[in-house]
Amino acid sequence: MDGVLSAAPPRRLEGKVAIITGGASGIGATTVQLFHENGAKVVIADVQDSLGQALAYKLGDSVCYIHCDVSKEDEITNLVDATVAKYGKLDIMYNNAGIVGRAFGSILDTPKSDLERILAVNTTGAFLGAKHAARVMVPQHKGCILFTASSCTETAGLGSPAYAVSKYGIVGLVKCLAAELGQHGIRVNCISPHAVVTRISDLFDRVDPTVMEAQLREMGNLKGQVLKTEGIANAAIYLASDEANYVNGINLVVDGGYSVVNPTILNMLNDANK
Repeated sequence: MDGVLSAAPPRRLEGKVAIITGGASGIGATTVQLFHENGAKVVIADVQDSLGQALAYKLGDSVCYIHCDVSKEDEITNLVDATVAKYGKLDIMYNNAGIVGRAFGSILDTPKSDLERILAVNTTGAFLGAKHAARVMVPQHKGCILFTASSCTETAGLGSPAYAVSKYGIVGLVKCLAAELGQHGIRVNCISPHAVVTRISDLFDRVDPTVMEAQLREMGNLKGQVLKTEGIANAAIYLASDEANYVNGINLVVDGGYSVVNPTILNMLNDANK
């Protein structure tokens, strides 16, 4: 009716407390903002202090920043304990922090140090985040643990061997923890994004972002679309919300169907019809 204000949309994470690692930039920063807009109290965990503090200041009192190198267990312990001390509980642990290293490359020229560095952040960091989140969630008999994996776990050739190993480890961890922690009412899932133009890789420092997005749009299976950080943040808010209260142990691949389509024959037929 005229003159009647429409109701505000429901805030999907109202009253929940969330930690987002790697929350100062890229997918993490977009997710921090979306969680905040949907009523969550959010702790940004990162090693990028200036960016993290600036984002927390911008969003206000219900968002704070804690320096945390996820590869160090004492810093993860402090992160979780400080969050519970400040807000009284932990509902959502989003283990999003990650590094790429060299975006592509052969196993023949991958130093052991590169593998160890990527595993320390991507896989060990995720493991430790889940471990200490579970430590406080098990007594609560509820909670949600999320991870960022990668669509390279579904399609070969989308990342370096070291990066693929680190992300396959996350998918395995999700399945294992879904079985174990489901017994305590805790849901465990991961999101596997296709290529997103962020600063996580030095590849994107060498290529204009608009050019990169145009190339990704052309290569993608779902035409007319390109994946942005908002797409992953929206997947995260669904999995973190009560809308997904019976979703456990899944790898939600956000790749526009790229991993389920082999375009070789289709391209051949299209070329023949030109």
